[in-house]
Amino acid sequence: MFAGRDTTSTCLFWLVAQNPTAEAKILEEMEAEHGLKGKWRAFSAEESRKLVYLHGALCESLRLFPPVALEHKAPVMESVWGKDCLEFKPERWISPSGKIKHEPSYKFPAFDAGPRTCLGKEMAFVQMKMVAAAILYGYKVRLVEGHKVSPRDSIILHARGGLKVLLSKRN
Repeated sequence: MFAGRDTTSTCLFWLVAQNPTAEAKILEEMEAEHGLKGKWRAFSAEESRKLVYLHGALCESLRLFPPVALEHKAPVMESVWGKDCLEFKPERWISPSGKIKHEPSYKFPAFDAGPRTCLGKEMAFVQMKMVAAAILYGYKVRLVEGHKVSPRDSIILHARGGLKVLLSKRN
C-alpha cells in the first residue's frame, strides 16, 4: 500500500529532474516501444509492462528512498550494490538481455520478502508506471529553483513542504 503512494512519485520525479539522461532514456523507451508522436496520452496496463527502463527508475527510487523508512530494514549498501550505491542508476535493474532483472529481496526491501512479500507488488508497479509514463511523456518536470527538498518527520517518507516543480508541456 505504501510503495504506490505519493512517496514514490515524489522521489521518482525528484530523481528524474536531477538526472536528465535518465529522463531522456525513459522518453526514448516510450517512443521506441509505442511509436508515439509527442501528444499527451494515457498509458494502458499492457503498454506500461513494456517500459523496462521506467521500471528500473521506479526500483531505484524505491531502493534509495524506501517509503516506510522507519521499518529498520535496509540493505548493506556498498557490499551489495558497489561503490556507486548512492547514485541513481536505473540500469541496475535491467539484465543484459534488456529484461527486468529480479534482485533478491535483501537488496530491495520495499515490498518485503518471502511469505510476507506484498501481494500487490505487481499491481503497484503497473499503476506507478502508467501514471509516471503519462506525466513524463506529456510534461517536462523541473524543480523549483531554491526549493529545499528534505524529509518530513513521519512514519511514511514525505517531503517537508512537498515537492515544488514546474510543469511545461513537451512539444
